[in-house]
Amino acid sequence: MFKIRDVIIDPPLVLAPMAGHTDYLFRAAVKQLGGCGLVFTELVSTEGMTRSRDRSAHLTRFGEEERPVAVQIFGASPTRMAESAVMVEAMGADIIDINMGCPVKKVVRQGGGSNLMRDMPLMEKIFRAVRKAVRAPLTVKIRTGWDHNSINAVEVLKMAEDCGIEALTIHGRTRSDMFSGKADWRTIAEVKARASIPIIGNGDVFTPEDAERMFKETGVDGVMLGRGALANPWLISQAWEHINGRPVMLKSVPERSAFVVEFLQKISRDLPQPVVLGKLKKLGGCLSKGFPGSSRLRARMHEAKTPEEFFESVIAHFDAELELFEQK
Repeated sequence: MFKIRDVIIDPPLVLAPMAGHTDYLFRAAVKQLGGCGLVFTELVSTEGMTRSRDRSAHLTRFGEEERPVAVQIFGASPTRMAESAVMVEAMGADIIDINMGCPVKKVVRQGGGSNLMRDMPLMEKIFRAVRKAVRAPLTVKIRTGWDHNSINAVEVLKMAEDCGIEALTIHGRTRSDMFSGKADWRTIAEVKARASIPIIGNGDVFTPEDAERMFKETGVDGVMLGRGALANPWLISQAWEHINGRPVMLKSVPERSAFVVEFLQKISRDLPQPVVLGKLKKLGGCLSKGFPGSSRLRARMHEAKTPEEFFESVIAHFDAELELFEQK
């Protein structure tokens, strides 16, 4: 357990913000499975929030069952970042998070995300503008640097602390790494050793053992899990069981398939019809990993022309696997 000001993060395991994946339904599902002390919304553009609020509303939507919840914003304008932070505070978010770690081209081209790791003066202006505008707890997510010739995470930490940032999440890769190679936990440990605010470590946590090892090797206050939780929504609860010395309860194929179908049906009911099929294929592709015959299942998902065809394929596949499971 740790605190970000008066917000208690217990357990100290965190679901990462992942664009296109960690919407409020996925976050609520992970929270319900247990072990998750904090969730982050998908990153939302401050340009979008301040120019067309309705278009960003679905990204910032959250429910009471998710709390504590951090709403993550990104941008390159100190003024718009501050305006958006005020809007987030008015929504009742427990924490406002500034994204300075996203490596994707669309975000970087706009000057936001990890692009700010190579513009310290602008970074400081954003920190100070947002801190002045809101009273809510304020945090930031960064990478180790822009590239391996400019590792500046400790320098960013010190600036963040000076500007009133109250916790920092660090992904152990540079922007140039994207998501390849091995995460640099040594820099995460160095940041933690130099910090006077809570530090959350992120990167290459795909098993319960990875989560425990990150705590031990880096000394971080919290561990953030991302891509691993997309393929295995139980990963955070399993990590917490393992850390506490309890047996990790692995879900059976029938239990996992029932969860996937129920969750995807919620997605289908919640989203507008023009976008629902694409969302089902994206999330279904992630959630199907590790299932028997998963490559065949993903191929059938991809071929579906309607949500109805999608569910017919998924249910037929799981029914066949369930029959095999019961015969064993």
